[in-house]
Amino acid sequence: MGLFQSFDIAASGMTAQRFRMDVISENIANINTTRTENGTPYRRKTVTFQEREDVPDFQTVLSHSKQKFSGNGVRVSRVGRDYETDFVKKYDPSNPDADEDGYVSYPNVDTVTEMTNLIDASRSYEANATAFNALKTMTQTGINVGGNS
Repeated sequence: MGLFQSFDIAASGMTAQRFRMDVISENIANINTTRTENGTPYRRKTVTFQEREDVPDFQTVLSHSKQKFSGNGVRVSRVGRDYETDFVKKYDPSNPDADEDGYVSYPNVDTVTEMTNLIDASRSYEANATAFNALKTMTQTGINVGGNS
């Protein structure tokens, strides 16, 4: 494992969690969106992660090395829509989006679920930032070894 690969792994975790927080924020922002471009209520988005594939670095390509490195971080593999959860129906006959019975379909976004996911993403981001800072400290200590002779 190269010196900077650990930094890259921690950074990939921070990037993925930041993207997840963006999607959660979008869900919360659209909690009352009863009509989208296709005429239906906003449908909650979900983020799926997967391990990042091995990406050979420049030196590996030059040396034609077949050595496989372990640990490559994480990447967003998919942003999907939640079709498992039904829309929320509320009686509001004065709403222009009400059906013939007076019910309006609201997005399948639950504030408690989104806030819980936001806390989880925030903690994961903090954990990756802590790992990144620990790696930085270790690297600086290694550079300074023998420098104060």
